Amino acid sequence: MKTIIKLAIRNIMRYKRRTLLTSSLITMGVALVIIFSGIGNSFNKEIIGILTESNLGDIQIHKKGYVSSIDNLPLDITIPEKDLKRIEKLLSNNPEVKAYSQRIKFGAMISNFTQTTNLKLTAVNPENESKTCPGLVKRIEKGNSEPNTFVKPGSVVIPLNIADGMNLKVGDDVVIIATNKDGSVNGMNFRISGISENILGPQGKDGYIHIDDAKSILRIGNRDITEIAVKLNNFNKLNSVVKKLKKDILKIDGKNSTNQNFEIHTWEELSPFASISKIVSLLIITIRIVLISIVLISILNVMMMSVYERIGEIGTIASIGTLPGKILLLFLSEGLTLGFFSAIAGNIFGALILLIISAFKLNFTFGMMELTLAPQIPIAEILFTLLIVIIISAFASLQPAIKASKMEPVEALRHV
Repeated sequence: MKTIIKLAIRNIMRYKRRTLLTSSLITMGVALVIIFSGIGNSFNKEIIGILTESNLGDIQIHKKGYVSSIDNLPLDITIPEKDLKRIEKLLSNNPEVKAYSQRIKFGAMISNFTQTTNLKLTAVNPENESKTCPGLVKRIEKGNSEPNTFVKPGSVVIPLNIADGMNLKVGDDVVIIATNKDGSVNGMNFRISGISENILGPQGKDGYIHIDDAKSILRIGNRDITEIAVKLNNFNKLNSVVKKLKKDILKIDGKNSTNQNFEIHTWEELSPFASISKIVSLLIITIRIVLISIVLISILNVMMMSVYERIGEIGTIASIGTLPGKILLLFLSEGLTLGFFSAIAGNIFGALILLIISAFKLNFTFGMMELTLAPQIPIAEILFTLLIVIIISAFASLQPAIKASKMEPVEALRHV
């Protein structure tokens, strides 16, 4: 086998210009897959990290029907207190759950006594919320950004666009007016404790108050929680954890019921940015297909040319007793060798480019989000790409190799 490989390397080096051109094409294709995969994975990781750690959490639990009506921020589709305690116990006993936060979401009006505008408020316990969404406090550009006290009773964190539009600053007093589920209107005075960036774009009007203030302004006591946000210890186990939670929550009423009273959604089901992540993954698959095409056509072309140019040589080695299987293995080894070393070169080149990008870091703005791309070398992608190239090289070399092995020595020698 060692002799065959040596002969294969010698034969592909006989046509240096053709080998170099083919190898360069495959190398570029492999490098592009590695580079795009590294950058694409880094982009997805950054986007997902910002969304889950600043706003959504990894998982959210709601009363059935809430998400379909979420644009209206309904206050009549809430998690009952008795079920809330059971869900909390379930989450506390789950080793995969790192933290969770109760939330009350509702629409309100905010006024500085001269101007009034609408606002979407999320009422939270700051300590639980900062553990569930640790990136939230990093969005607070002005004011108190302490994780456990970023919003206190009597204070409110407002988004930057409302602060600019109404000329508000930290320390100013405002009035927040809200309507509860019974139609009663109530208002409370608040002091602005922080101003946060608009992660959801210029149209975002999301503010935060303490959950005790929400219970007071909405007159709801302790019983009406609209959602529970959950953060996992290992984000990669998201799907398996969600699957288990769905089974466990079915048993909350003490029986296995198919009429589930609660909904569990991952961040992907709650954010439109998930489609962008899927598009990036689709582009990576597309580039893989292009790479397969490049390798298939390039090696097939090289090996077909090699067979036709060496018909006389094939006849000579066949006439001295070389078995057809040996001839087939020789030509198959040439294609595999060309593909293998080209893939190795492409992987090295792609990894070096990613190391350079990671060292300098790419900073850019995506929507209202500041992203820093520091791509890691995708080891799994490198191994997968190498395997693809080897398989396609073998497939592309097989037909020419079979043709060479089946040549009759007498017919082949006529071409000498």
